[in-house]
Amino acid sequence: MKEIYDVIIIGGGPAGLNAAMILGRSRRKVLLFDGGKPRNRWAVSMNGFLSSDGVNPKEFIQKGREELKKYAIQIIDRPVATATYSKGIYVVDDSEGHVFHSRKLLLATGLKDALPEIEGIEELYGKSVHHCPYCDGWESRDKAIAVYGKDRSGIGQALAMKNWSDDVTLYTDGTQKLNRKDMELLELNEVKVCTDAIARVEGKDGMLQHIVLQNGKSKSQQALFFSGETTQQSDIGRQLGCEFTGKGVIKTRRLQKANIPGLYVAGDAARDMQLVIVAAAEGAKAGVAINMELQQEDRETA
Repeated sequence: MKEIYDVIIIGGGPAGLNAAMILGRSRRKVLLFDGGKPRNRWAVSMNGFLSSDGVNPKEFIQKGREELKKYAIQIIDRPVATATYSKGIYVVDDSEGHVFHSRKLLLATGLKDALPEIEGIEELYGKSVHHCPYCDGWESRDKAIAVYGKDRSGIGQALAMKNWSDDVTLYTDGTQKLNRKDMELLELNEVKVCTDAIARVEGKDGMLQHIVLQNGKSKSQQALFFSGETTQQSDIGRQLGCEFTGKGVIKTRRLQKANIPGLYVAGDAARDMQLVIVAAAEGAKAGVAINMELQQEDRETA
C-alpha cells in the first residue's frame, strides 16, 4: 500500500520551513523537498526580519531546519521534477525518479532574479549589488548609489533610493527613452542621470568601486540597485495549471489557496510583497489553512 503524506512542501526557504513547523506542531505527516537554491543565496546578510536582522541566510535556514527536527518533518534535499493532481491526491516525482503521494501540496519554490548583463556584476551581487532596497538599502545609506534600469524602467527605483542617500545616479545603459517629464522629475528630486552604455563594473572584495562606461570614462559608485525581471524558480505551478498574474507570480486567494483543490502557494512564488519575513508569514498562514482543511475533511469521513 502506497504511503500518503498529509502534506508535501516543495521549497525549503522561509515559507516552506515555517509552514512545515506549523504543520508539524499540528501533528501532520509532512515531507519537505529542498532543491538548495534559495533566491537570496548570494546575500551576505538577511535583513528586516525581527530577531534575525543581519543573520546570514544560510545560517537562518540551517537553524530553521534544526528546529524542525523535534516535529519529525522529513526533508529530502533534492528538487522536484513533476507534480500531478488527480482525485484528491498529489503525485510528486523527485529529480531521481522517486514517487511520493500527499493529500495537500504547498509550493514555496520562490523566484530567481535576472541580473543585468554587465561584466563583473556577479562577483558583487549580494554584497554591494542588490535588487531590494528594503532588504539592503540601510546598509547602503549615505553611499554613492547607482540605479540600473534600461529605457524608463529605473525611474521609480532611482527616486525611491533617495530615501537612503542624497547621492543617487540613474544609469540607462545606452538607452535614450527618458522623456522631458521624466528628466524634470529626476532633476527636481536631484537624481543624476547617465545614459551612456556601460562596459563593466569594478570592485574589490565584493564592494563596488567604479562603473566603467564604454566611452572609457569611469564613475565612482559604492552600491548598485536594479529592478530586473524575475522568473519562477520551478515550473511545477505551470505543470499543475496554476493561474498567474501579469508579473509572472502565481495567483493566490484567501489563506494562500491556489485555483486547484488542495494546492497552496507561499513566499515569493505567490503574489504579495517579496520580503523574507512576509514569506515566512505566508508559510504560517498556509500551514494553518492546510491543517484546517484536513481537519474538515477528516470530520466528514469519520
